[in-house]
Amino acid sequence: MTDSVRVYVNAHPVEAPANGSALDAVRAFDPVVADHVVLGLRAITDSRGLPIDASTALSTGAIFRVVHVRAAASESADEES
Repeated sequence: MTDSVRVYVNAHPVEAPANGSALDAVRAFDPVVADHVVLGLRAITDSRGLPIDASTALSTGAIFRVVHVRAAASESADEES
């Protein structure tokens, strides 16, 4: 069993804790960006661009994007239209 999994954040491969969260993956990518997520300035989306909770469990090969909160909100509104 491995202690880390390979995931992708903003198209960059990242080694994150196997039992970690999407926020842990973002923190491994860039701690400052992770702090922006915690502060509510940015949001994490899945590979389709849909907002996800920062506590979402990791799985090998997961794809995340970090977007400005306004972009995440407008993408969700577009999906609902």
